[in-house]
Parts: sequence; structure tokens; C-alpha cells
Amino acid sequence: MPELPEVHTTATILDKLIKGLVIRDVWSGYNSVFHNGKSNIKNLKYFGEFKKVVTGKKIKDVTRRGKNVLVNLSGNITVLIHMKMTGHLLYGKYGRANAPSSPRRGSRADRLDFRFHGNDRREEWEAIEDGPLKDPFNRFIRLVFTLSNGKHLAFSDMRKFAKVCYLPTDTLSLSTDLAHLGPEPLEKNFQFTVFNFQLKKRLNGKIKQVLMDQSLIAGIGNIYSDEALWIAGIHPLRPVRNIKEIEMKKLFVAAKTVLKKGIDFQGDSMSDYRNPYGEPGKFQTKHHAYRKTGKHCEKKGCMGTIRRMIVGGRSAHFCDTHQK
Repeated sequence: MPELPEVHTTATILDKLIKGLVIRDVWSGYNSVFHNGKSNIKNLKYFGEFKKVVTGKKIKDVTRRGKNVLVNLSGNITVLIHMKMTGHLLYGKYGRANAPSSPRRGSRADRLDFRFHGNDRREEWEAIEDGPLKDPFNRFIRLVFTLSNGKHLAFSDMRKFAKVCYLPTDTLSLSTDLAHLGPEPLEKNFQFTVFNFQLKKRLNGKIKQVLMDQSLIAGIGNIYSDEALWIAGIHPLRPVRNIKEIEMKKLFVAAKTVLKKGIDFQGDSMSDYRNPYGEPGKFQTKHHAYRKTGKHCEKKGCMGTIRRMIVGGRSAHFCDTHQK
């Protein structure tokens, strides 16, 4: 799932690309009876309302809150996009394509798409310009905004887990999607006292899970929690109450460091994530712990090995020697 650096990268790039443009039309390939009555575009009735509300609106800017991309429009409307596990936003020239009635054999992505969605018409749209937009991970187009400059904002979402809805901009922070979120870890006022206070709300919690609790700190997920704990030398199962203040300060610095580094390298594309140009990020080349199972620990002087365990239903990667 895209975390803070990936969502920040997406929002920052899109703000430069689409600010000032007008939404001329919207198409959606989502359709799920499970979402009937719900306030997201997978509910066809809601999508009809969504399309009427956003069409003709001017894009004021694109921002981020936690793991949500916020496309702020004229008329006091914000489109909220939570990309979930496999979603990413793309910008370019798109056109209609001939949609196959059965999956093409070959890539793992093809097989997974068929496994989860059967004979859905997932290739209604395709990029019609050469370049990274044609990356195979970018072809699962589920949502397309036609823009006033003739280009498109497209949303690729292989497993269809994403959420897209519209909300009043002036009450956005009070919405059920955002009201529960903790403070932003890269804001200037997010100092050690705030970090320490937030984590100590879960004194008995395992530090890996507590770091990923979005109600405590917004934006940190599996990748960046693994990397921060590796740098700080803290085992993912350590209860918060057993972490000394000096260790907590190391973790505070480590968390900020890895999040900033993730942004510097345009996000992490170990899995599906691509930026709006269709390009992969490069933070996956900087991992010390995440998905390095069985590798020798890279910490200077450490003779440990990276191990993997499940913590709260999520994978945790850690050094079996220097993380205590």
C-alpha cells in the first residue's frame, strides 16, 4: 500500500501538472453490488452523483492528508482518493481500447487480475503515448478524468481496493475519512514531544503496530516502520512501555529520516506503485530490512541476519542481532 512518501510524491507531481485545469468528463469501470448504498464510486448510483458534482469544476490544487490524495476543486468540493494496496494515479493521453473477454496469459499481474475479477473489461482505456505510462503495472485503469487540456488523470487499481469519493472542502477535516488521523510526521510542529506523547497512548502495544496506527501518526506503514526500527535498533515486538526515552528519540529521528528519504527517491516501487508519469520510485534500492529476509544485516559491525515474522497480520522484517 502506498505510504506517506508515495502519496506525497503523487500529490506534489499532480499539483504541478493539473492545477488550473477543468474536469470535462469522468468514466468509471468500478461496479460492485457490495458497495450499493455506500458513499464511494463503486456504488453506481453514487458514481452518477459524483460525475455530476465534479464535471465542470476547476482543479484548485492537489494536496495530501495521511495516505489520502485530495484533489481540491472549485465550488467547495474535494475528491478524496485513498489508493489502498495497488492503486496509483497517472497523467497523460489516454484512449479507448478493445477490451478482451478473457485474460491474457503471461505476467503475474495478468493472473492476479483474472483471479480477483474474472472476465471484467479492465482494458477499456489505455495510454496512447509512448513511455512509462505503458508499464504493465499501469494498465489496470478503473477511473478516468478527462481534462480541459485534452489529457487525462487515470487511476490504475489492479485489485480494485481503492476508495474514491467527494466531500465538502470546508468540512473535510471532520469527515469520517480524515477526522481519526493523527498528526503529520513531517510537519514542523511535529517534534519529539508530540511523537513520544502519541506513541505512549498505546503503552502495551507492540512498537511495530503502534507506529502504523494511523490514529496516532498519519502515513507510516509497513515499509517505513521496518526501516525506522532497523535504524533505531528496536525490535518490532518491543512494547512501547519498555522503550527508553533515548531509544524513543532515536526512533523519532529514524522515522523522519526514512520518510524524507522515501520522498527524495520518489517513493517505493517494490510492488505496484508508480508516480503520475508512470515511473517507479527508487526507495526500494535503499532498503536495509524490508523484504531482505535471509540477508546479512548491513549495519556496520553487526553480524546479524534479517528475519521475517508476522505482527498483527502484517510482515515485519528485522535484524536478529542489533534490534533488541
